[in-house]
Amino acid sequence: MQAAFTEMQHIGASPGFGRGEREGPAGARPDAKRGGTAGPCGSWEDDVMKIDTVAPQAAIDTPRLMLRPLRRSDAGLITLHAGDVRVARGTRSIPHPYPPGAAAALIERANSPARSEDHWVMDGTARGLPEVLGLLSLSRLDRRQSEIGYWVAPQFWNTGLASEAVRALIAANPHGAATVFAVVFQDNPSSARVLTNCGFDYLGDAEAYSVARGATVPTWTYMLKIAT
Repeated sequence: MQAAFTEMQHIGASPGFGRGEREGPAGARPDAKRGGTAGPCGSWEDDVMKIDTVAPQAAIDTPRLMLRPLRRSDAGLITLHAGDVRVARGTRSIPHPYPPGAAAALIERANSPARSEDHWVMDGTARGLPEVLGLLSLSRLDRRQSEIGYWVAPQFWNTGLASEAVRALIAANPHGAATVFAVVFQDNPSSARVLTNCGFDYLGDAEAYSVARGATVPTWTYMLKIAT
């Protein structure tokens, strides 16, 4: 999903959203209004780990993808895909229409040494696929917790790429997290399947505001415990 995706263009995930395994973006963050146990304890502002610098991101290989840091040349394809209303409506933070310069600003933030959220491009060039198939994000929370978000370009839905990418990112666990959260919109159950395919457990219901929809949307929160 993810993605959220800071702007994760949710992760998704929104970072996430049946239509088979649609693999759209994971659409909201745990700072949304909660009910029951639907997310990490405390507010987003309380939970973000305050850090001055972070280590450079490493690339992560999967059978069909390279998950790599964002670069300036990605701006055009990010703008193309994030500008698709189907992607934007599956996220919390991507506006529609997608503003000029938004992708460049995202790339700048993603490469800041003071960032609290890491981003990876799903790059398929090694397998003859486009350079940008989607994005993933991983946000640092405190108490060894992270939140994942993702989105995949619509022409690559139903291909298993989101599950492949999320599974690889979790296996690499670049934040050394003990717990990873994800939030998806309830009208996007295919993104929930991506998470359950990767071992996430349902945690609870909540809601989050989607900028593209101009409305508050019901969400599902998921959690994965990682043995470390």
